Amino acid sequence: MSAKLPLSLVVITRDAAADIADCVASASFAADVLVVDSGSRDDTVELARRSGARVIEREWTGFGPQKQFATTEAANDWVLCIDADERVSPELAASIAALFAAGSPRACAYAIARRNRFLGCWLAHGEGYPDWTIRLFDRRRAHWSDDVVHERVIANGPVKRLAGDLMHASAESLDAYIAKQNRYTSLQAAALHANGSKAGAMHLALSPLARFVRFYVLKLGFLDGAAGFAHISIGAFASFLKYAKLRALDAEARSR
Repeated sequence: MSAKLPLSLVVITRDAAADIADCVASASFAADVLVVDSGSRDDTVELARRSGARVIEREWTGFGPQKQFATTEAANDWVLCIDADERVSPELAASIAALFAAGSPRACAYAIARRNRFLGCWLAHGEGYPDWTIRLFDRRRAHWSDDVVHERVIANGPVKRLAGDLMHASAESLDAYIAKQNRYTSLQAAALHANGSKAGAMHLALSPLARFVRFYVLKLGFLDGAAGFAHISIGAFASFLKYAKLRALDAEARSR
């Protein structure tokens, strides 16, 4: 694809030297590339600049606020927000190009099917696929939520779906993946606690069970074999951890 499209690729990073160049290259159709880095200790910043990106270094403020800041700093109103370990597939690139070839896109935002790699396998069911997520949008009519974790795009108008996958090509180890889930559940519990939410025994028992049944049975996660079972089991345990940590925070607050 030789012609550049009037949109900005936006990526937030920290210690993403192993991924950033391939990430940017997968969206070479973008007329503007912006990387907002939060204190990388590796060569992320240098490699991003070498790949043609503008780089802004900014202290970490949480996923939602950091992505919204990056969105406001983009050169174009249309932004494509992806993570450093994600890649735009050729089919998705063609879909995005077709949108702009027909003029300005009609919807205010577009959801993309994200395909997750886990334990060396590309998941095709359950939570792993299709993990629909809004990543392409007009910042004048959509914005990132201010959630510090599990942020989402809030669109003020119609949302459509695009053909083609966003490949989540994470190469992290199982230890790193579990450690990330531990961090995320701590952030989720803290946010719920700050909002005054409570967790009862039913939350602890039913939330992980419901998640497992939904994704392993109803969404056919069992078809992904051992990798699918492990992925959904960890997700169900994360649901349990979130509410267990919320109860712990509540108990700690009452004991003061």
